Amino acid sequence: MTALIAGAIGALSLAPVDFLPAMFVALTMAVWLIDAVVRDSATSEDSPVRCIGLRARAAAALGWWFGFGYFVAGLWWLGAAFLVEAEEFAWALPLGVLGLPAGLALFTASGFGLAGALWSRGAVRILTLAGVLGASEYLRGVLLSGFPWNTFGMAFGGHLLTAQAASIVGMYGLTVLTVAICAAPAALASPAGEMGDSLSDRFWLRRLAPPGVAAIGLVALVVYGYGRIPHGPEVAEPGVRLRLVQPGVSQDTTVFNWDNREKILNQYIRLSEGDGEGASLAQQNVTHVIWPESALPFLLADHPEARAAIGDMLPPGAVLVTGAARGEALTPGGRPNRFYNSMQVVDHEGKITGVYDKSHLVPFGEYLPLSGVLDSLGLRQFVHIPGGFAPGAPGGGLDVPGLPPVTPLICYEAIFPGFGPARTGRGVILNVTNDGWFGQTPGPWQHLAQARLRAIEQGLPLVRVANTGISAVVDSWGRTNTFLPLGKIGYADSALPSALAPTAYAKSGDLFFVLLLIFCFGCSALAGWRRDAATDCRQLVDHANGDSQ
Repeated sequence: MTALIAGAIGALSLAPVDFLPAMFVALTMAVWLIDAVVRDSATSEDSPVRCIGLRARAAAALGWWFGFGYFVAGLWWLGAAFLVEAEEFAWALPLGVLGLPAGLALFTASGFGLAGALWSRGAVRILTLAGVLGASEYLRGVLLSGFPWNTFGMAFGGHLLTAQAASIVGMYGLTVLTVAICAAPAALASPAGEMGDSLSDRFWLRRLAPPGVAAIGLVALVVYGYGRIPHGPEVAEPGVRLRLVQPGVSQDTTVFNWDNREKILNQYIRLSEGDGEGASLAQQNVTHVIWPESALPFLLADHPEARAAIGDMLPPGAVLVTGAARGEALTPGGRPNRFYNSMQVVDHEGKITGVYDKSHLVPFGEYLPLSGVLDSLGLRQFVHIPGGFAPGAPGGGLDVPGLPPVTPLICYEAIFPGFGPARTGRGVILNVTNDGWFGQTPGPWQHLAQARLRAIEQGLPLVRVANTGISAVVDSWGRTNTFLPLGKIGYADSALPSALAPTAYAKSGDLFFVLLLIFCFGCSALAGWRRDAATDCRQLVDHANGDSQ
C-alpha cells in the first residue's frame, strides 16, 4: 500500500499540477522501500544466491505497486474516452483505467526488480535506481508499439528551465537525471545495518554528499535552461501568418456524423474567416489556416463541393492544412477499402496538394490488435472506420506552400521522441490532434507538455491545433506565444517562430542517454555492487542466523 501511495504522489509532478516536489517524495520513498525489502528478504535458511533472487522478486512486486499507483493517478482520465459512446464502450472502462496501468506497471516492476538484484547499501544505489528506471522507461517507449506517456522525466520536462536539458539528453536522458536527482534525499537515511560510526564525520559526509550533489545538479539544470533561452524577441518566419482553428466539435456520434456534415463544415469556415468580424482572410493577412485532426465526418477527397467551399474561403496563395480521413481503393474503380488518418493540404482552388498519412497508430483507438480474434468477440476500435486505420509510411514529410519544411505529427505521434525532421530539412513541427475524447481532464495538458518537449529536443517550433484544446504555437525553446485554452471555441492568429540550428539531441539522438546509463551502471560496478550484492546477502543471512539463536 505504501508503494501504491508513493507512486500516486509522484503523478502530482505531471501536468497540469506540475508539483515537482512530489517526485522527490515519491522516488525518495521508493529507495527506502527497496532498502526495506532488501533487508527483509533474507532468512536464516537462505543462501546468498537465493537471497539475491528473493530480493529481486520482492523489489519487482514493490515496483509493480509503485508503477500501478503512478499510472492510475496519471492516466485515470483515459476513462473519459469510454464514456463518449457509453452505450458501446462503458463496460470496458475498467480495462482502460486499471488494465492499462497494470500493464505499464510491469515495466516499472522490471526496473525495480533489477535494482533489487544489484542493490547496495551506499549512495550508489541512487544511481542504480536511475539507471534501471531509465532503461525500463525506454523499453516502455519502444516495445509493443510503445507508450512513453508520462515518463518520470516529465517531472522535469514540464518546467521550462529544467526541460532545456532535453536539447542534449532527450526525454529518456531527462528521466535518468530526474530519478538521480529526485531520489538523492534518500541517502539522508542509510539502510539498517550499514557499517560505520553514525557519529563520525565520514558517515555524515556519505549521507550529505548525494543530496548535495543532486542540489548542485538541479541548480546546474536551471542555470543551463536560463542561459539557453534568449531574453529578447524571437525571430519569426517572414510572410507567414497562421490561423489556428479550435471548433470544439463533440465526438459523440449523435453530433459528429454524416447528417451534420454541412453544419460542421460551416462552423469550421465561419471560425476560419474570423467568426463574422467582416474582414476577409486576405485583409487579415492570413496565409495558412490549420484545422485539427479528423476535422470532418467524411472523406474530403470524395466531396468536391466541400473542397470548393474551402477554396472560396481561402484567398489566392493561402492554404488550409487539416486533419482528414483518407480512403484508398485496393482495386481499380472500387470503393475505398483502406483508410488512413491523414493530414491534407488544400489550396485556394479546392485542390488537395499534399498528404501525410499517420504511421504510428493508437492501439484500440485507431486499429484493433489481433483483430481476427477480437472481431469475433464483437470488439472494435473507437473510430468508426471499417477495419480501423491503416498505417502510413514512417518518416514522411508534408509539403505546405509558404512554410519551411514541415515535420507532421498526428495526435499520439507527438509523444514519441527521436523522430527526424522532415527529409526536406528543418522548419516546423506541425501537430494536429483531437483530444475531444478526454473532456476537461489532465489528458490534453499532459499531451501538450509532451509535444512541447519535442520542440525543445529538436530546436524546432511547434504548431499544435486541437479540436477542443489545447491549441498553441510554441517556439524552438518551448515558450508558448499563442494559446487557445482547453474547452474554448474560437481561433487564434500567430506568426511562425524560426527554427534553431540542430540541437545536440537532434544530431546525436539517444547517444547521451546511453552515456548516462553507462555512467550509472559503471559507478555501480566501480563501487563493487556485484561483490556487495552477495556480501550484503551473506551479512543479512548471518544477522538472521544470529537473531534466531
